[in-house]
Amino acid sequence: MFKILASLPPLIFSYPKRSEKNMVKYIVKKLLMMIPMLLVISFIVYMGLRATGVDPINFLVSPEVLSANAENVEALRESLGLNDPLVVQYVRWLGDILHGDLGYSLDGTSISATIATRLPYTLELAGYSLLFSTIIGIGIGIISAIRQNGIVDYIGRVLAVIGQAVPQFLVGILLIEIFAIKLGWFPTANRVDPNATNAFVDAFRHLFLPVVTLTIGMVAVLMRYARNTMLDVLNSDYIKTARSKGIPEWKVYMKHGFRNAMKPVLVILLFRIPGLIGGSVVIETVFSYPGIGITMTNAITSGDYPVVLVTTLIIAATMLICSFLVDVFNALLDPRVRLGE
Repeated sequence: MFKILASLPPLIFSYPKRSEKNMVKYIVKKLLMMIPMLLVISFIVYMGLRATGVDPINFLVSPEVLSANAENVEALRESLGLNDPLVVQYVRWLGDILHGDLGYSLDGTSISATIATRLPYTLELAGYSLLFSTIIGIGIGIISAIRQNGIVDYIGRVLAVIGQAVPQFLVGILLIEIFAIKLGWFPTANRVDPNATNAFVDAFRHLFLPVVTLTIGMVAVLMRYARNTMLDVLNSDYIKTARSKGIPEWKVYMKHGFRNAMKPVLVILLFRIPGLIGGSVVIETVFSYPGIGITMTNAITSGDYPVVLVTTLIIAATMLICSFLVDVFNALLDPRVRLGE
């Protein structure tokens, strides 16, 4: 992989002159550090949820049965291992997770089946938002820097401030009010309509407002960073030297300016991915979008702690993977980053 990256035209990547062996050691070290982090997160979440006093028996047995069949209920509690110490229950649950058994929700639904159905929807929502926000944010940021103090620059700066100042859930509510309720252009909930004649168009209509809501916040951040880093690069001495040599202006911007300006922006982009995943929890709730976020929200509301544990672990693992990618990209983009000698 590293030979391929090193052989690419140096538009963005500037592969550091370090041995592949050290780079592999660096990656392995980062991956191994994720294991204790996930264990600590899972332990804290598990103990925190059990400390709330939620009793699974209350969801499995009706109040009438609880009062009339105390002995049978106690036997059920013993069979489920709920009388064991919390640490023992945690180790048992963690062992099941490591063997691929995610368990069952308190209503008897397989958590694995729920995750397999809901997680792709969340990844789809986050993926489209990441794609559009990257293109729009970096594009407007670069144009704003090249045409500093122009109309695009002024509009971009205003939109960046508004996009960062207004909470995402408020943006979502406003979009629903305008485009769904008043204009009736888009639906307000769900992922697809089972009665739709064109599945692709129907999926686009359901995705449009949630994607726009998530994209606005991301665009605001990327726009500001792209503009500021591009301005710093354009004011550098090597840019002035390139211009003095008579190099065409477009080549100065793309070959010398864009490549160096995008290095910190790519790192910021990766840093924003965990926030994108976390933000989807709120957005899915606002739009009743059937992803992993609303699954966790509903589980918290109903006290379904097995589902809360698994969904929290998945979101935490996603954020740790994004942090790992940030470290690796940092090492690939910046030769000054130590690779763990």
